[in-house]
Amino acid sequence: MTGRNKIGMHAAAVGFALLAAVFFAIALMPGRPVRAVERDTASDLLDYASPLELLFSPDGKRLYVLCQQSNEIRVFDAATYAVINNIAVGRTPRGFALSPSGDRLFVANSWDDTLSVIDTAKLSVIATWPVGAEPSGVVEDRVAKHLFVANRISNDIAVLDALTGEEQKRLLGGRGASYLTLSPDGARIYATHIYPNPSPLRTGLENRTVPESEITVIDAARAVVLDRIPLHSVAGVFHLAFSNDGRLGVVAEYHPKNLVPLAHLEHGGAFAHTLTLFGADIGKPIEVPLDELERYAAQPFGVAIAPDKSRIYVTCGGSEMVTVIDVPRLMRFIHTHAGPYVQDLSASSNYVVAHIPVGRNPRGLALTRDGRKLLVANRLDDTISVIDSRTLRVASTITMAGPKTVSVLRRGEQTFYTARQSFQGQIGCATCHIDSTFDGLTWDLEPDGFGRDVVDNKLLEGVKDTEPYKWNGGNPNLPTECGPRTEKYFWRSQNYSDLTLTDLVVYVRSMPTRPNRFRLPGGELTPAQERGLALFSRTVDKFGKPIAESNRCSFCHSGPKGTNQKLSDVGTRKATDNAGLLKAAPLTNIALTAPFLHDGSARTLEEIWTVYNPDDKHGRTNDLTKDELNDLIEYLRTR
Repeated sequence: MTGRNKIGMHAAAVGFALLAAVFFAIALMPGRPVRAVERDTASDLLDYASPLELLFSPDGKRLYVLCQQSNEIRVFDAATYAVINNIAVGRTPRGFALSPSGDRLFVANSWDDTLSVIDTAKLSVIATWPVGAEPSGVVEDRVAKHLFVANRISNDIAVLDALTGEEQKRLLGGRGASYLTLSPDGARIYATHIYPNPSPLRTGLENRTVPESEITVIDAARAVVLDRIPLHSVAGVFHLAFSNDGRLGVVAEYHPKNLVPLAHLEHGGAFAHTLTLFGADIGKPIEVPLDELERYAAQPFGVAIAPDKSRIYVTCGGSEMVTVIDVPRLMRFIHTHAGPYVQDLSASSNYVVAHIPVGRNPRGLALTRDGRKLLVANRLDDTISVIDSRTLRVASTITMAGPKTVSVLRRGEQTFYTARQSFQGQIGCATCHIDSTFDGLTWDLEPDGFGRDVVDNKLLEGVKDTEPYKWNGGNPNLPTECGPRTEKYFWRSQNYSDLTLTDLVVYVRSMPTRPNRFRLPGGELTPAQERGLALFSRTVDKFGKPIAESNRCSFCHSGPKGTNQKLSDVGTRKATDNAGLLKAAPLTNIALTAPFLHDGSARTLEEIWTVYNPDDKHGRTNDLTKDELNDLIEYLRTR
């Protein structure tokens, strides 16, 4: 196998799926234990393209397609859609951009922490530059002086010399900085981020605060932050687009309702899917909903504005459609109706004029220069929909070269990202687990009682073999976690078929763990990490007093994934919790998953022990100095 991030199965997988259906039919019968599917998927990998983003060349003659799973850029003739070339890039590319002249294409390789520089005349990589942690978006200024790169893990925007790739400085972005857009006049860079910014200290259910996000505005010439446009109550901000005249800006986003119990979806749902409008045409930023009473625009991602500013197009990954907005009607609505509009499910009927069905998990989109065609990348069925903007219908479909067999893992991923299973198509697994990770939010889930057991949303990477699941250990395995629990309390619609549940569980169990940026290349530890490991493993405190085995860090957080998979009382029970026994959380990439503790009350790893461990129940830590706590944290970041 190559190092590429491939997903798939061999020819025997069809037989496996049939056997799995029998397995689940038996395993889910009353009185029978349910066990997770055991399967080695490594021998069953297929090389799907997974088109994620699209770009036309400045002259409109070429179409560039970023293929995330096959780790390449595919180049098409924009008139005939014939393949011109396939260009291998780094691991898991997530964003790309052309230089203003179109002579270079920059590709952000998120799992390699590199930037591939492609010569568009030669159609080959001419340089590979190191950048920050998990680069996800890139854009060059108009004068080819600065190159800006959004880094999802380090939450910043790196400024590089556009000719040499040498890093000049970092600008603080929002948490999970990911997507960058250059204003039409080239004067400013607009950056968005997918996780909410850290919130103020929270000490109880009544003190939880709404999520806050931002659009970071950067002066392109001086490479300094000019402004931070607040996005109140928003968590999950994706692509941003401008009209050609620069007077209208639009950004796709999520508006979670996580401060109220996540009860019946038929009583209002858990998310509003919205756009924020800003710019000279709008004045003060305005948030408008895409959802309607019986149809939701789940997981909005890509956005484009027609050249004549007549329409806005939004890809909705979970709803597998493109939502079309009539801009003049939208303007009339917001100027004649008082806001706020987010909770009004009748609002969108005033300006949404079409929902165009496309392929599975539509993401990036691109308009031709004349605006007559809209191309949409359908990530999970390896196709590109070509939409006629006059008829608002799919005129043709470009099928990417690659496997035609749909594997168990691919079907599971399709199920994970779709919102079809939920009531009125409101949410899917990927709504809360953005890009198969987490959302940085805490939720009040219904099964534990309204206002009870507020829980932090956990990272899914490496979740295999860390059962039981839920913070209270209430679900013994993933078939239970992904099946009956999800169907009953989240979807409120229909049960998965046995085959569909099998596929979903196999996909969740197969999720790879992203590279750990806190480890040295050879796996050795820094001096601070070595000191932290000694503290993590110690059996006596600084005064020579033995530490009970059950209160040692290395006891509860043992094993390859940092959990002994047992329940214990670590003294973090709140007045809103039903019980004090909690599962030892896995430590896999723990540093990325703030907030911490079962209810998300700790904003940082340090607060776990400085604020929420007064009685030394969560490890013996009150004898540690500030520097020693820092060393412990440095070690935990390597897990």
